[in-house]
Amino acid sequence: MAFLSGGHAATDLSQGAIAVLLVFLRPELDLSYTEVTAVVLVATVSSSIVQPLFGLWSDRRGLAWLLPAGVAVSGVGIALASVAPNYPLLLLCVFVSGIGVAAYHPEASKFARYVSGRRRAGGMSWFSIGGNVGFALGPLVASSLVLWLGLTGGLLLAVPPLLFAILLVFVTPYLMQFAPDRSTAARASHGADRPRALTLLLVIVSLRSVAHMGLFVFIPLWEIAKGNGEGYGSRLLFLFLFAGAVGTLVGGPLADRFGTRLVTGASHALAVPLILIYVLVGGAVGATAVVLAGALLIATFAVTLVMSQEYMPNRVGLASGLSIGFSIGLGGIAAIALGVLADGISLKAAVIATVGGPALAAVLTLFLPATRGEEAVAPTPASVPA
Repeated sequence: MAFLSGGHAATDLSQGAIAVLLVFLRPELDLSYTEVTAVVLVATVSSSIVQPLFGLWSDRRGLAWLLPAGVAVSGVGIALASVAPNYPLLLLCVFVSGIGVAAYHPEASKFARYVSGRRRAGGMSWFSIGGNVGFALGPLVASSLVLWLGLTGGLLLAVPPLLFAILLVFVTPYLMQFAPDRSTAARASHGADRPRALTLLLVIVSLRSVAHMGLFVFIPLWEIAKGNGEGYGSRLLFLFLFAGAVGTLVGGPLADRFGTRLVTGASHALAVPLILIYVLVGGAVGATAVVLAGALLIATFAVTLVMSQEYMPNRVGLASGLSIGFSIGLGGIAAIALGVLADGISLKAAVIATVGGPALAAVLTLFLPATRGEEAVAPTPASVPA
């Protein structure tokens, strides 16, 4: 699991760096808020919307070579984006980086499921924490490099992904030992797929991404607008994302004990007032609130990933690609709308609007059916004492 989690961290380091790079590239390339969010949209389309196709391909063929290849491509793409001389090339580099991200996640999440055994929520949390830590370090590392060396310092963002890609080349044969034999897997009874349940879950995941990606893009810009500077905004974004990594460690075991639906719904509901406190109160109280909101929102990533696999046990790669893709992807589309709102009304209005996603997600979670993991631990009439 450590190898998969480390590769996850290196891959998502590239995604996490985008928001801070845009802070520096915005004046360099004279970009509007709408153009900034369009970059995020391109990144999410290539890294997330395309991801289910890799998942479907993975289910049919098994593509372990995508583990090192995906990590390497994600790092090279984002490194080149930092020195893009114009807007079209910036979009192209971000798109290429996103393809690498899309290639890594479905295959890696399949192997994380194999390695996790029966405690899948807890095991998937350890896999997810790598991505969350990488996503959190992305803004911090990118801002440090650019403030130190200028935008050319962003080229060094390719170093960690390339190193992990080399490592994964050597450990992939070891990871293959955990993959079930295809003939055995074909004979195993996984139960029927439940596409309707998965569809509702994907709606919930998409609504969560409105707040997650909205805050990811706008926290640095909002802090600059308040006069706090690029460095402060980058550090606060790091804390927001790092708190999510800590929350992931807690959320997985809680879901194993109390149920995935309860943890998912409660996390979304509690995040709403915290985001409002961040915008309307501000200061140290607001900063603390948005960090806690990050812990709650991002903690559900591993939980919803396990739920998607439980709803589609015969299409694990596709379910993983859809879950991870919608976790980020539709948030990029929503970010465009929020960018237009920021340009047309105010940046404050755009940040406040992010609460609509988790608020509605909390309500829809009430209508999710139980996963097979929850059904397995639910008491039966025969097991209840008279």
